[in-house]
Amino acid sequence: QVQLVESGGGLVQPGGSLRLSCAASGSIFSFRGMNWFRQAPGKQREVVATITSGGNTYYANSVKGRFTISRENAKNTVYLQMNSLKPEDTAVYYCNAVPLALPASPYWGQGTQVTVSS
Repeated sequence: QVQLVESGGGLVQPGGSLRLSCAASGSIFSFRGMNWFRQAPGKQREVVATITSGGNTYYANSVKGRFTISRENAKNTVYLQMNSLKPEDTAVYYCNAVPLALPASPYWGQGTQVTVSS
């Protein structure tokens, strides 16, 4: 069974940087895409960044130019590099993976807290 293990969350000052990691138990090539979601208190969960099996990337407008999603294939790991962090980036961040095989039901990590505060 696929497991996603997240790490890298924590407390950072505004303007600072943080890198989240999501390690998959299987090959990341087994997934149509991998995503980072976030959910802030009182808000709906939203997709922040996506990387497809082909390496295409997509970002929410709120993080464009500041966040970068990437992958390290040999480690079956996807990263989210977060720069120029703002207080509104504070949320629980979740790794998500959509399998290529049917049914394409996504897997989720447990979530990691990111807090941006001075």
